[in-house]
Amino acid sequence: MTTPGPAEQQPVSELDERYSSALNPRPGAEEVTATEWAQAQRMLGAAEIFWVSTVRPDGRLHVTPAIAAWHEGALYFSTGAAEQKARNLAHHGRCALTTGGNSLTEGFDLVVEGEAVRVEDAELLEEVIAAYEAKYGAHITSAEGTFHGIGNALRAGRTVAFAVAPTTAYGFGRDEGVYTHTRWTF
Repeated sequence: MTTPGPAEQQPVSELDERYSSALNPRPGAEEVTATEWAQAQRMLGAAEIFWVSTVRPDGRLHVTPAIAAWHEGALYFSTGAAEQKARNLAHHGRCALTTGGNSLTEGFDLVVEGEAVRVEDAELLEEVIAAYEAKYGAHITSAEGTFHGIGNALRAGRTVAFAVAPTTAYGFGRDEGVYTHTRWTF
């Protein structure tokens, strides 16, 4: 498999009025619109924790937190080569990465669905490592080196990186009782 390149095309953005304040307007929600993909990309770039959902070979779901970096049109995350996520993705590459908050009245949740492709290209892997280190900086750096030696673990193959270029993404906004539900189709 090849690793996804930059997402040149802009997705189709749709506001799902059934789940937005458009059908049940509240003050300030009279003109609810779909969220722009550029804004969603900024939020993906800033989010620190993602929940990765994969499917086990027997069909059961597996969900676990992970760090991820948005880089040139794809979300990149890593896992141990023998961990459940890696085993699941070897069997079935479809997955979802989710990020957001837990408040009912404020925040923005994002769901990115796509096919996880293992990063094999050494040059791209270095870009992913640099994106991790630029994004997480002090969070993944200690006196002994980076978090779990993530860069060296990726280079040595003890940890593997996956790229997920969105096929579909969803955004769920909440702003003081004004709700939006945007679907982006690529």
